[in-house]
Amino acid sequence: MTVLDIDGIDTYYGNSHVLHDVSLTLAEGEVVALLGRNGAGKTTTMRSIMGVTPPRRGEITYRGEDIVGKAPNEINERGINLVPEDRRVFPTLTVHENIVLAHKLAADPRPVEEMYELFPVLDGLRRSNAQNLSGGEQQMLAVARALVQRPSLLLLDEPTEGLAPVIVDDLRTMLQDVVEQDVTVLLSEQNVTFAFDLATRGYVIDTGSIVFEGSIEEIREREDLLEQYLAVSPEEVA
Repeated sequence: MTVLDIDGIDTYYGNSHVLHDVSLTLAEGEVVALLGRNGAGKTTTMRSIMGVTPPRRGEITYRGEDIVGKAPNEINERGINLVPEDRRVFPTLTVHENIVLAHKLAADPRPVEEMYELFPVLDGLRRSNAQNLSGGEQQMLAVARALVQRPSLLLLDEPTEGLAPVIVDDLRTMLQDVVEQDVTVLLSEQNVTFAFDLATRGYVIDTGSIVFEGSIEEIREREDLLEQYLAVSPEEVA
């Protein structure tokens, strides 16, 4: 079953045309990567889905319903949750307060304690203010806050941005547990190796246009795509 169908969207910031005829689909239970360099249009695609920057043309259909023009909170209520690249945790609230607040706003939330089972590092930080967490800990909190609302579609925007390699490894392990939950995931990433470990299919975006779509194995084997659009060598993703 198709969960998300984006058909030919064009998105602008003011007069600046950022996304050009972008189309992609996600099926139930898939983990799909949206790959590209910084500024390629990945975040704008996520913002378009969530209604933060609605497209001027094209359609975005979620479970058969056109969601273009709906407010972000309405889209969230339908089961789509975005973890933005800047995390946006509430800095002066504790870890536990951040998760509980998200829990209270959801119609059918998961138990809060499940989040500590998925992210055990957060368990010992329950009383710590979010502003005192490391970047990796804040990222885990942002994902936990999204998951507690029981989304059926989780949008992860650049989850490894600014994280040390050892933290990226920890996050990868935890997200591998997350993707085994009953949730469909669209993952935007510059870290190609990280994305390849989680996704089974991918889209490559460049200057606001989709230039390739296929399985992760197909992308891995395309030296031209890796070098021209993703700035990695085949050896790095072998």
